[in-house]
Amino acid sequence: MAGQSDNELSLFSAEELEFIAEDETVEIVPKFKMDPLCFISGDFGPFSPNVPTQVPIWLAIALKKRSKCVIRPPQWMTLTQILEAERDSQEMSEQLPFHYIEISRLLFNHARDNIADDYMVRSLIEDIRNVRFHKIETDLEAFNGRTIAVKIKNLSAMEVNIVRPFIGRALQAFYKHDSPDLIPDPERVSDRRPQAANNNAPRRQLRR
Repeated sequence: MAGQSDNELSLFSAEELEFIAEDETVEIVPKFKMDPLCFISGDFGPFSPNVPTQVPIWLAIALKKRSKCVIRPPQWMTLTQILEAERDSQEMSEQLPFHYIEISRLLFNHARDNIADDYMVRSLIEDIRNVRFHKIETDLEAFNGRTIAVKIKNLSAMEVNIVRPFIGRALQAFYKHDSPDLIPDPERVSDRRPQAANNNAPRRQLRR
């Protein structure tokens, strides 16, 4: 994977993954009073001042931009113990949500003032991401021509997005290398091409 950017290997852009992650819920503390809001994805509310409630991230951001709420960072964003767990084991931690990278990025972009010691949290997120990618690369080093499937538990959305196409191309390359007889031979293909019609051959008479 070295020498290639995330976008070159991924199936979705970072913006597309963030859009998907916006449906995840987060806790807010409203600064207003309102009856429940009804959407296709569900009903959220009612809203009362200083009474915490769960809403999708996209709604939390919209209310935050209008100074209508405070966004509470998720519990998992106390990351010191998670980083230690990631460093102590080759297994991926189960404590992080599937969209932990996208959620943290959305909160840094739109609710940084609601995150205590945001610089430290951002640094921990980056450290966790680096440790996890190192473990993924270690797992991928076990690839060989007999590999038919790969199972890595507890990957995040961004990690799956980057790793999946790489694994697919690697398995395909091993398959072609170990089974050259299944790769079409250009010369043999050309021999099977339809021959040009012989204009000198006798023609069959059409029926009257």
